[in-house]
Amino acid sequence: MKRDLITSAIGIVVLTLLCGILYPLVITGISQVAFPGNANGQKLYVGGKLVGSKIIGQQFATQVVKHGKPQVDKNGNPVTTPDPRYFQSRPSATVPPYNAAATAFSNLGPNNTATEQEIAGNIQAYIALEKPYVPDLTAAKVPVDAATSSASGIDPDISVANADIQAHRIASVRHLSLTQVQKLISQYTHGRGLGFSGEPGVNVLALNLALDRVTGGH
Repeated sequence: MKRDLITSAIGIVVLTLLCGILYPLVITGISQVAFPGNANGQKLYVGGKLVGSKIIGQQFATQVVKHGKPQVDKNGNPVTTPDPRYFQSRPSATVPPYNAAATAFSNLGPNNTATEQEIAGNIQAYIALEKPYVPDLTAAKVPVDAATSSASGIDPDISVANADIQAHRIASVRHLSLTQVQKLISQYTHGRGLGFSGEPGVNVLALNLALDRVTGGH
């Protein structure tokens, strides 16, 4: 029995060194040399300042201020409202929204009351933001990705249909022509995964950074 215990202990130590230390170090080293951008999370910097990641969605919002006081919810999180100057990301189901440390989806059925209420709320918010610029916008015309969250809750992309609707608001608020905004959308639209998987998507962060470059952030 003593011999078995010693053998087991040696096996644990050796496998820990090989699989828990050596293998991760080798893979990390290879990835840092061969794919440094992907290995580090495809981070984006502006003027040397980290502004986000191409593969993690984020909010483009301003904090609500009432009577000169920034508003927070019961948990101490800032109460925000969408910034009309920017394309808005797909709704997030994480807490707080777009929390990369807690990616999650509700796992509730489509007929669940909570799911129905969440979708209805997302549609209502989308129409409230976009309808002033797209008068004929109705619930039936709201893209699916504007009404539902993704499986991860931090999807960095929106559909082309979603971006095309938001383009009207962006053009108006930023005093650009609709054609200018649509060209930017096309520039930051990527194709299907491996050429056949999923649908084309528009990277929201990259598109918003491009807008800031064009208009100087205004």
